[in-house]
Amino acid sequence: MSPSIFTLLIFVLLVLLSIMWWKKNLKDRSLLPPGPTPLPFLGNLLQVKPKEFLKALDKLKEKHGSVFTVYFGARPTVILCGYQTVKEALIDQADTFSSRGKMALAEHILKGYGITGSNGERWKQLRRFALTTLRNFGMGKRTIEKRIQEETTFLIEEFRNAEGMPFDPTFYLGCAVSNIICSIVFGERFDYNDKQFLFLLKNINKVLRFMNSTWGVVFFTFDKIMCHIPGPHQKAMKHLVDLKAFVQQRVRESKEILDINSPQHFIDCFLIKMQEEQENPHSEFHMDNLIGSALNLFFAGTETVSTTLRYGILILLKWPHIQGRIQEEIDDVIGRQQCPKIEDRSKMPYTDAVIHEIQRFSDIVPTGLPHTATQDTTFRGHTIPKGTDVFALLTTVLKDPEVFQNPEEFNPERFLDENGILKKSQAFMPFSAGKRMCPGESLARMEIFLFLTTLLQKFTLIPTVPSVDLDVTPEISSSGHLPREYKMCVLPRQ
Repeated sequence: MSPSIFTLLIFVLLVLLSIMWWKKNLKDRSLLPPGPTPLPFLGNLLQVKPKEFLKALDKLKEKHGSVFTVYFGARPTVILCGYQTVKEALIDQADTFSSRGKMALAEHILKGYGITGSNGERWKQLRRFALTTLRNFGMGKRTIEKRIQEETTFLIEEFRNAEGMPFDPTFYLGCAVSNIICSIVFGERFDYNDKQFLFLLKNINKVLRFMNSTWGVVFFTFDKIMCHIPGPHQKAMKHLVDLKAFVQQRVRESKEILDINSPQHFIDCFLIKMQEEQENPHSEFHMDNLIGSALNLFFAGTETVSTTLRYGILILLKWPHIQGRIQEEIDDVIGRQQCPKIEDRSKMPYTDAVIHEIQRFSDIVPTGLPHTATQDTTFRGHTIPKGTDVFALLTTVLKDPEVFQNPEEFNPERFLDENGILKKSQAFMPFSAGKRMCPGESLARMEIFLFLTTLLQKFTLIPTVPSVDLDVTPEISSSGHLPREYKMCVLPRQ
């Protein structure tokens, strides 16, 4: 067969496949919520441009309403916007939207194992085990509070070593926060100069940046094809493979010295559970789920809190009068010498309100993680077939103008009542909501409070440029919000 005839046949085949896809798509679209017309193969990639991902979704919301459908390639995804809509899905119909949706990068490396990307009985068992184990190792208790307090001393020392010179706090904050989850998962903390530790933190940061890049959206859309061709996505996969290899090494080391009567960390507890269920052929407690779960905890427990703290410090540099009011409350409630404790939070409503507003304003996971409909369901008059991916856009909840007046403004007072008492809002969902909400919420809230108050007790944070010139809009605004890079100085408080 001549090359020209072969090329013609391939072209005809592609045209026929496109026509078949288009016809099937027209039938499927009639069942789904409205949305922009998708193109064969590309879907709505031209309308939902990766560089303007959230802006594009916001425009589609204005046109199609709070429930609409976009296509990532041939895959339809239902988008939910606004507090009431998200609440009705994740809370009022929690079971229907409790499955995890497509997470392309993690699926290629972890193959559906672990807590975050699993579903069904596997997810239920692993989540239940993780929550129990985290609590046993002190999550939400004084034992982990003491561990965080100890870590703050190392962080303060690093800040003090800057001796008033400008520095970027990114990796110091990353090290401090990561050491908390490392002590739970691996049973030890790492020195801030440990080369392997810094390598892992850089890998986490690079993976996160890739997931929020143009290439990340393209990989999410065409992962089945792209995993076989060269490009930046191959580096991101390698970074995640390196993180997985580190966890595998820690598991091997833990297995060699395991004392079933005295588990020291999450990995030990999982290994013991594996021994207990070794006669169960259907057990979910096996090596793949151990490695996946440990990596899930390590990754999530490192990046989300450190990014929140980094954003929070930038905000306090931007508005020093807010920093000053927090320091006044610290001086009144805690003093200059006493180590901040989690019980102090209830006596510090302004500080607590600022932290709430930092989490609302920074909005670091604007899309939330993807969900999937567990069954055919009717939602707000629309049909969502079983297996359809669903994104509940947390940014449209945290910045819902019907709940938060002037949502683009940073205003801690919105979380205080007329008597200066903390005022909670059901639309405050930085950890998502429903059955898939973050299992580490209580640990994260404890870390943010203790790290931030300790730093402000010991230092005044000073920008290296005029405060008015600081840009608090995110550097990256896609499936995640990352603050712009900045440097700062710290002045010890006498």
